[in-house]
Amino acid sequence: MTSNVSQTGGEITPSLINEDLAPAKTRHWSFYSLFAMWMSDIHSIGGYTFAAGLFALGLGAIHVFAGLSIGIIVVFFLMNLVGFAGQKTGLCYPVLARIAFGTIGSNLPALTRGFVAICWYGIQTWLASRAVIVLASDIWPGINEWGQQKFLGETLLGWLAFLFMWALQLLLLRNGMETIRKFQDFAGPAVWVVMFALTIWVLYKCGWHVSLTVASGKAEWGMSHAFLAAIALTVTYFSTLLLNFCDFARFSPTKKAVWMANLWGLPVNFIAFSVVSVLVTAGSFQIYGEYVYDPVELVGRIDSVTASILGALTFTVATLGINVVANFVSPAYDLANAWPSKINFVRGGLISAVIALLITPWNLYNNPFIINTFLAALGAVLGPLFGIIIVDYFILRKQQVQVSELFKAKGMHSFDNGWNMRAVATFFIASIPSILVAVGPWPWAKFLSPFSWFIGAGIAFVVHYFISRNDPYLLAAVQQAMQVDLDADRDSVEVPGSETAAATAEATVAGESTAASTAKESDKQ
Repeated sequence: MTSNVSQTGGEITPSLINEDLAPAKTRHWSFYSLFAMWMSDIHSIGGYTFAAGLFALGLGAIHVFAGLSIGIIVVFFLMNLVGFAGQKTGLCYPVLARIAFGTIGSNLPALTRGFVAICWYGIQTWLASRAVIVLASDIWPGINEWGQQKFLGETLLGWLAFLFMWALQLLLLRNGMETIRKFQDFAGPAVWVVMFALTIWVLYKCGWHVSLTVASGKAEWGMSHAFLAAIALTVTYFSTLLLNFCDFARFSPTKKAVWMANLWGLPVNFIAFSVVSVLVTAGSFQIYGEYVYDPVELVGRIDSVTASILGALTFTVATLGINVVANFVSPAYDLANAWPSKINFVRGGLISAVIALLITPWNLYNNPFIINTFLAALGAVLGPLFGIIIVDYFILRKQQVQVSELFKAKGMHSFDNGWNMRAVATFFIASIPSILVAVGPWPWAKFLSPFSWFIGAGIAFVVHYFISRNDPYLLAAVQQAMQVDLDADRDSVEVPGSETAAATAEATVAGESTAASTAKESDKQ
C-alpha cells in the first residue's frame, strides 16, 4: 500500500496538505522543551500583570494566591486533553479541528483563533517595544525627546522600537518550529533570575515582611464571587493555548513527556511564579502606597541603571517568548490550513507579522471599544471551540480517528462538502450567550463576565454531544477507524510529490517487482 492511500483506497488531496500540516514525523520536543515553553509563556510581563491584576478584584494576597493555584490545577487537567490529542495524532490545531468541523469547515475555528492571535501578537509586540524604549532611555538619556512627531499614532522612536521587536521575532521563523524550540529552551528560565532578584529587593525594602492580608479595596460582588472569578480568569488566561497546545505537543515523543512537562510547567512552575508575583505586588503596596502591576515599571523605579537595563532586557526576551508561543505559532498554522498548497508555516508566519504591522496595534490597544468589546467578544468564542473539539474527540469518537482521512476531499471527515454543519451550528449557539456575558452592559452580564469561557465551553460541550451522537458521518468514521491500525495509518501519511513520498513509492514499486519476479520463478519451478 502506498503511503498516500488510506485503507479505504482514497488518495490524499494535495490541496489539503503540506509538510507543516502533515502529522509530525520528528519528535524532538522533549520534556524539557515543553517545560521551557511553559516557562516562556508564564514568565512574562503579561503573566506577572495578570497575577498582580487579580488584586484589583478586592482580594488579599492569600486569596489571590489560592485562586491562582486552584485555577492552574484546572488548566493542567484541561491542557492534558489537548496535549494528548496532539501527541497521539501528530496534528496541529487547524488539522485537529477538521475532525469535528470538516476538512473545509475547520477554517472557521482556525481563522477565528488566528485573527485573535494576530491582534494580540501585534499588541504584545508593541508592549514589548515599550521595554525597548525604557532600555534605550537608560543607555542614552534624552532619547525620548527624539522624534516626537507622530505618524499613524506613534512617534519615530516608538516606530523604531516596534519595528526592532517585530523584526527580531521574525528571526525565529528561520527554521520553523525547531528554531522556536531552541529559543524557548533559553527564554523560559531567563526571567526567573530577574524575578528572584526583584523579590529579594522588594523584601529588603519592606524590612523582610510583606503583609498578605491587605486588599486593594472592597470586592464589588462579595469575596466569594471575587475568589471564584480569580479561578475562572486564571483558566481564561490560558484559553488560547487550551486550543493550540497541540501545535507543540505533536512534536513530543511520548504521552508521558507531555504529562510531566505540563505537571512541572503548569501547577508547579505557575504556583512558584505566582508566589513571586504576589509577594512583589503586595510588597510594592508597602513601599509606594499603591500596587504596581507592571514589572517593567517596578524595575524602572529601582535606583540603579544597571538593574533597570538588565530588568528591561530580560522582560523583553520574556515577552518574545510568550508572544511566539501564544500568538505567533497558531496563526502561522491557521493560515497554512486555509491554503496548504501555497502557504506553509513560514509564509503563514510572515503574513501574520505583516497583518500585525498593518493594524497599528497601539491604536487597537488605546481604543477602549476594541480592547474591551471587540477583542473580548472574539476571545469569548474560544470556549465554545474548546467544548466542541473536546467532546467530539474524547466522548463521541473515543479517540478513534483515522488521521489519513483528514487530508482527503472525499474522506470520512468531508461531511457535507467539507463542512460539518452540526459543529458550526453548535459554535454559534454557544457563542451568542458567551459573547453577551463577556461584553454585555447589564448587571447580570457583569456578574457572570469572568465565567464567560466556562459558559461557552459548557454549552458547546452539551449541545454538540446531543446533536451529534447519532450523526451518520461520525458513526461511519468511528466504525472505520476501529478497523484500522491508527498509529500505522498516521505514520503512513505523506505529502504527495514530496521526496519522502517518492522514495516510499519507489520502494513499494521495487517490492512489488521483486514479489512478481519471485512468483514467476516459483511458477517455472
